[in-house]
Amino acid sequence: MTHHPGQRTRPLAIPTPVTGYRWVVLGIATFTQATSCFFVQGIGAMGVHLRRDLDLSTAQLGLLLSAAQFVPLIGLLVAGELLDRYDERWVVGLGACVIAAGLTVGSVAPGYVSLLLALLIVGAGYSTAQPGGSKSVASWFDGSRRGFAMGIRQAGLPLGGALAAATLPFLAEDFGWRATLLAGGAVAAVGAGVFMSFYRRPPAQAASAQAASGQAASGQGAPRQGLAPGAPLRARLGGRLRMLREPSMVKIMLSGTSLVAVQSGVLVLAVLYLHETTSLGAGSAALVLVAAQGAGVAGRVCLAAWSDHGTSGRYATVRTCMIAVIVGMTALMTPAGHSPVAACLLFAWLGFFGIGWYGPWVAYVAESAPPGRTGFALGLAMAVNQIAVILTPPALGLLKDHTHGFAPAWGLLAAMTAVALAVTARAERRHRHGRP
Repeated sequence: MTHHPGQRTRPLAIPTPVTGYRWVVLGIATFTQATSCFFVQGIGAMGVHLRRDLDLSTAQLGLLLSAAQFVPLIGLLVAGELLDRYDERWVVGLGACVIAAGLTVGSVAPGYVSLLLALLIVGAGYSTAQPGGSKSVASWFDGSRRGFAMGIRQAGLPLGGALAAATLPFLAEDFGWRATLLAGGAVAAVGAGVFMSFYRRPPAQAASAQAASGQAASGQGAPRQGLAPGAPLRARLGGRLRMLREPSMVKIMLSGTSLVAVQSGVLVLAVLYLHETTSLGAGSAALVLVAAQGAGVAGRVCLAAWSDHGTSGRYATVRTCMIAVIVGMTALMTPAGHSPVAACLLFAWLGFFGIGWYGPWVAYVAESAPPGRTGFALGLAMAVNQIAVILTPPALGLLKDHTHGFAPAWGLLAAMTAVALAVTARAERRHRHGRP
């Protein structure tokens, strides 16, 4: 899994007559990602309403966001393995159906605890969306366009978040928070239907999968990754987890966890910060989050496209995002962060870099994966990210509740990113000079 800066994998052999369909695949993968994350990404935008209607602390609000992300800690690994074995069409589509079912059940939840349990169900379905959509796009696009395509596809998450931030607070205001869950379930169901109806594997991949299935049925299948089909589960799992020791995976984990913590922090605290610190109304603060998510959409596309043509490799783009995030978080802690105009601009900056980093990052993961293990590599990297996704919202909420301010939360996120940047830069220099 070793990756060198600027290195690109060999383009996939996709027959010319069907390359036009890759844009259809990209469109439905992006749409399904946006619909799958619609409600979860909108929880932060509804922070003022949820705290009022359910009488929640900031930490409890953060725990709602974490609840939907808890099951993917294991679910992403399971989804990655399923994606290496079965058609993405059904793995992703059925996962989106689970999201729809979970949100529908949550809409009749009698209180906070029941809502937490419903969001655990949502998380189980959401486990398939990220690695499944990423694998489907990676399989249709070669290395020269993969970063750009991944950026568009990964823009589905902030796009869904922006649409949620623009609609859910007003829906909650007029019809109550239960109506927002019903709306989220309906949106997820539409995404499931679209993906299962239109997604197809690339012809070359479909043919090889059919041949492999035929070989397995006749007992002639070749073992993958040097392990016999009957190898013990522990041995097969150990072979997969050895990816964690690869230098490229170390960079992936450290950069991913620090940046996804920043992303989670912005989603859960931005509206509260603008409402309490700059005195913006709840609706206006939610619209600023819409703008930040919109900047994230642009960031995921632009930064991923830049990584396609940069001479220093995709990870250099991720490193740039880490530097930009440190600058933005530090600025929020200064007196300028108390100005409504300056704060809005800073959140747009953090949206572009603090959400946009995911496009080039996930393309780097896909290109660093061993042959035949793209799904598992994506699931493993995203599962490691889930640790930060789960812990960050309630931890920042507790920090805010106990310090009665936001500066400690922004400072913690800036410090985490700075440490990750320093460690990965040092490791990269040692690897470049051949030192252990």
